Order: sequence, then structure tokens, then C-alpha cells
Amino acid sequence: MTTQLRRFAPLAVAIGTLVAIGVSGWGELEWHAPTYQDVRAAHRPSDTRLEARDGRLLHEIRIDPTRRVLPWTPLGEISPALVDAVLRSEDRRFHEHPGVDVRALAAAAWQRTTTSTRRGGSTISMQLTALLDPRLRAGAGGRTWEQKARQIRAAIELERTWRKEQILEAYLNLVPFRGEVEGVTAAAGVLLAKSPHGLDNAEAALLAALLRAPSAPPDVVTERARRLNEESLEEDQLARATDAIFAPPNRRPPTTRLAPHLARRLFVTNPDRATIRSTLDADLQARATAALERELAAVRSRNVRDGAVLVLDNESGDVLAYVASSGPHATSPHVDAIRARRQAGSTLKPFLYALALERRLLTAASLLDDSPLEVALTGAVYRPRNYDGSFRGDVSLRTALASSLNIPAVRTQRLVGEPAFVDRLLALGITGLVTTGDHYGPSLTLGTAEVSLLELANAYRTLARAGVHTGIRFTQEDTTTPPRPVYSPASSFVIGQILSDREARSTTFGLENALATRFWTAVKTGTSKEMRDNWCVGFSSDYTVAVWVGNHSGEPMHDVSGITGAAPTWLQVMSYLHRSSASQPPPAPPGVVRLPVAFPDGRTAQEWFLEGTQPPGLRIVAAAPPSQIVSPVDGAILVLDPDIPDDRQQVALVASPAGDDLTWRLDGERLGPATEPRLWRPRPGRHQLVLEDDAGAAVDRVRFRVRGNVQRSPNRY
Repeated sequence: MTTQLRRFAPLAVAIGTLVAIGVSGWGELEWHAPTYQDVRAAHRPSDTRLEARDGRLLHEIRIDPTRRVLPWTPLGEISPALVDAVLRSEDRRFHEHPGVDVRALAAAAWQRTTTSTRRGGSTISMQLTALLDPRLRAGAGGRTWEQKARQIRAAIELERTWRKEQILEAYLNLVPFRGEVEGVTAAAGVLLAKSPHGLDNAEAALLAALLRAPSAPPDVVTERARRLNEESLEEDQLARATDAIFAPPNRRPPTTRLAPHLARRLFVTNPDRATIRSTLDADLQARATAALERELAAVRSRNVRDGAVLVLDNESGDVLAYVASSGPHATSPHVDAIRARRQAGSTLKPFLYALALERRLLTAASLLDDSPLEVALTGAVYRPRNYDGSFRGDVSLRTALASSLNIPAVRTQRLVGEPAFVDRLLALGITGLVTTGDHYGPSLTLGTAEVSLLELANAYRTLARAGVHTGIRFTQEDTTTPPRPVYSPASSFVIGQILSDREARSTTFGLENALATRFWTAVKTGTSKEMRDNWCVGFSSDYTVAVWVGNHSGEPMHDVSGITGAAPTWLQVMSYLHRSSASQPPPAPPGVVRLPVAFPDGRTAQEWFLEGTQPPGLRIVAAAPPSQIVSPVDGAILVLDPDIPDDRQQVALVASPAGDDLTWRLDGERLGPATEPRLWRPRPGRHQLVLEDDAGAAVDRVRFRVRGNVQRSPNRY
């Protein structure tokens, strides 16, 4: 009797299974097949990928520590060798059955009842239903017969709504291969450092063999691969593939990390996207990274360890390169040096002079006084100096800007006014400025304001775009802010011409330096106080390139200028950008004229003017410095001395230069002309002194305070 039962057991199991399919119904676990499109859309890789504008991988970050899943791979991009090996291993009659292979189920049932071996009878469709629905997955003791029956019903339902190719593709993208590795993309990439389409016969056989027992030891998997492959495998090829698959994690290829700072930012702002297509150029990103590391290595002995490079497309605003750290020698590699705010040095001067040109206060040929200057501040006197410590007397605005002379810039800021300059910088997108009062004083144009490389680069891009400001783009989906004019095309053009003038730059930098390109570029350098920051920002007809070097710690550099610090990297990147196409100078816009001018020293030159600002007779004279209040200084606190008679205590009101058209007004009361110093008898309280022109407009103003008691002691004599 026992022998008879064993003989008919397989048939009984198969019949029982089919009966279960017919009568079980969906019950509480009624299963509705999801669509192929929904399954693919719900696929979430464990790594978020940042791609270049052409789709190449730039950076990936692991976001799911429990599993390793990479992007979905279509069936047509998977190696045919792997597809064939998987079908031979898991489902030889995949293309013939309707989701259930009754012969395979019966063979599995026979083997289970007659031997100790547990052979699986699940088709690929059945396995896929378990990958899609956790309720159909086997528990620690295997699947129950009820689970098996419902899995069969689910597979039949799946086959009714999906094509065979879709089922096979989804299975290969979802099935676990080994350990945390799930899906064919991760199996090929993580275990073999390949793309799914590049797997050979040995690699395909080994991966297919892993599906039966992902935790099996190497010799078991290798032997199973030999049996699985109907053609002989090359033993050395099989051995290499086995070694790669079973290599410890530290032998696997490193994650791509070419734009870590931008990747982290974009991953945070796009948490639901597995792949982000950026605007970066992969080749340019790699070239800029290498150029920065190479140049920093050359000046490391001068205590320079950190740097950053940013490249913008002038027309679109696309960020083409975003190198926010200087590699392995960076003092703080996680700091995003492109967004960090630092003192701007002389890089703000072009925007000051553009404002002076636009307001028709100066021309490119105006003579500015480069001689010792003292500016009274609260409790101190400010004495600006040029970089080389020398003075050149009267110099043209062109020379003052191109050679980055400090004293003419301070004089120009006093002419324009700090509030107007701050407003223009804000319009350029430099947002970290203090806007209340005269916070920066006369040193604003020399770089006491803090800016980021990102803001500075886009401000220079505005000059490159004829004064029109727009936002920038980091991804293909970003939209820029609407175009907004900040400077006129005429003033932007003249400033660009000055910044491209190699001869005008030679006063400070010489003719041969890292700012001299073989094609048209406009460029400016800057160095902050005590050599803590060094900048080089410039543009061509097509691109804006900005470079910063220094130390995140704030340590000063040693003997580093714009020419030796940031400029060499700027030159390398700009030269690479124009390796096959030269940058052409922009055409002169309407509203500018080029005329010959004669200077007081007898020199003549051709100069660009905003139409209507050319001097009479085309002869240049020195620009008169603006009048200002020299005494008392703004914010002064004056104290009355009780030991000195009242009529002997006086304060001198002094303007320089004085003029017949200037008038004093104190606390709203007109005191008289300011042609010469005026003595005023102080009285306790807060006061405002205004220097007015003949039209009643304020030329300068100061606020000060007087302390003391005017009542004298009767015992005093």
C-alpha cells in the first residue's frame, strides 16, 4: 500500500494543485496585476545619480543602505547571453506556457515526495508575482500550498495583461542576485564592473547560477554555471568572472564622484528623483578639476590648499563646470567653496566704474588722482594703498580699472556714493550685502563686502550679456529668471573693452601674464585683505569662468597675487573652452563712439565714450575730486571741557575741496558758505551737519554728538 501511494504521489500533488487553483478564488488575498508601466515607474534605485548634460554619469550617492539597486535596464540592452542563461536555469518553457508550467510543477512535486532535494517548479512569471507582492513570498519554512495556489493564479493573471518581453524584463530588473545586489544593472555593475549589455557567456552563466542560491559558495556556483551552459566555457574566463563576483566589497570599483557638492545639493532639492540630468559638461568638469589640483600643487608651498572653479554659458546660464573643492589636499573637502562667502577683493571694481560711466560722472578717458589719500572715519583715518605701494599721479579710468589701482577706485566710490553702489550690486544678484547706512565705508570697492563665487560669476556674465541679468541653470528642467537690464549695453561694452586691454593692464601686471589669452577675453583679478582670498573672473564671447583659491580656514596665503594664484587655472580652463573656436570681441552697440583724445602729458589715444560724454575739443583734464566734510568726522563724540571758558571752545567745520557753491547747514539751520573753515561753538546733544551745493542738494553729511554741561561751577574762575 505504501509503495502504491508513493507511485501516485506526484500525480496527486499536481491534480491537487490544479484543483486549488480552480476553487480557491481570490478570497482575502485577491490579486490584481499591476501594469508594466506602474512597476517600471515605481522602480527606485538605491543610488541617486547625477548625470552630465549628455547622460554620462558624474556622481552617485547611496541613499538606501539595505540593498543595492541601479537604474532599470530595458530588455534590449541586456546581454542575450544572460537572457538565455536565465531561461535555461529558471524557466526553459517560458515562451510556451501561460504562466504556469505544469510539467515543471509535477517534476518538483515528485522530487519533493521521493527525495530530500527541494526543486523549484516556479516559472519566471510566478517568481515575478512574488517580487511584486510580499504576501506571495516564501517564509522561513517555504510557501504554503495556499500561497502556491494563489501565486499560480497571480501568474496566470499577469500573463493575461503583460507581454512575455515585459515579464522577462521586469524579472531581470527586480530579482536578487547576491547579498544586497538586486536587478541585472546592479549585478553587472557592482559585481562585474560592466554594463548589462556587455556580459560574456561565463559571466552570464555565473549570474544565472546565482539565482538558485544567492548565498552559495564560489565552487558550487561555478559548477552550476558549467552544468547550465550548454557550450563549454573557457576555464580562465570563468575563473576571472568568479573572482570578480566573489571579491570583497573593497575590491569593487569606487562610486563615481566627479561633482560631489553640486550632487548633494541637487539630491536634497530633488529627493524623489533617482536620476538628475544636470547642465554640466563631463569632459569640462574633469578638465577643470585636474587644472585646479595641478595649479594648487604648484603653489602649495605658499600655504594655498583650497580652491574652486565655476564655468557658465553666457547665453543660456547653464552651469558647465562646478568644481567646489580642490581634491585630496583640501582643508575642508565638504565645504562648497562656490557658495561660501568671502571678501571680494578688487573684483567689484568693474561694477563701480560701470555705474560711474552710466551716470555720466566719468568716461573711460577721465583722469583720476592716484596720490596719497586720507578718509576720515569714526575714530580713525582710512589710508588706502595700491597693491605695489606706489602712486602714479593722474591716471585714466581705463588704466585705473585694468591695472586695479585702489586709490582711484576709492575716489570714484565717493563720487558715486555707497548707497547707489550697494543697490547696483544687489541688482546683480550679490545678496549678502548690508544695506543699512554706510556700513562698508570707502573700502567697499576694494572688497570688504563678502560674495560667493556663484554670485560673482553671474555678475560678470551680466556684463558679458550687454548688462542683462538672468538666473543660472543647474539641471535641464531649471528655468532661469526673466531677463532684467542692470547696466546699459553701452556701459557694459566699455567696461568689457577695458578689461580686455592688455596694454592698460600692463601698468601693474606687465604684458606677459596668465590673463593674456590668444583670443578675446575680459578678465579681472582680486585679492582680499592679508591675502586670504584670491579671485580671477572673466568672460569670453561664449563663457564666463570664475576661480577662487585660498584656505577654508581663513589662513593667509604667502606672496600670492591674482596672477600667480587663481589666474593660471582660469587660463587653462578658458583655453580648453576655446580650443577649437576663437572668442571674438563684441560689436559696438548703439550709443557708443570711438574718438581720438589728447591727454595733458601730450599722449594721444583712441577711446570709447558713451555718446554725449566726449570732452569738448577731445582734450582730457583731471577729474575734480568730490567735496566732502573733513571735520568733524562722521560718528565723532566731542566732549566739552569744564576748565575752558565757553567762548574758547569751538569746533572747526572744514570741507575739502572748498568751493563758492557750497553751503553749511547744521540741524536744518543754514550757517553760510563753506568756502573756508568755519568755527562753531558746540552745544550738548546730537547734531547733523550737511554740505550742500548751490541747488540745495546734499553733497556730504556727517552725524556727531557733543557731551558736557554748559553750567559752570561758581567756584571756577
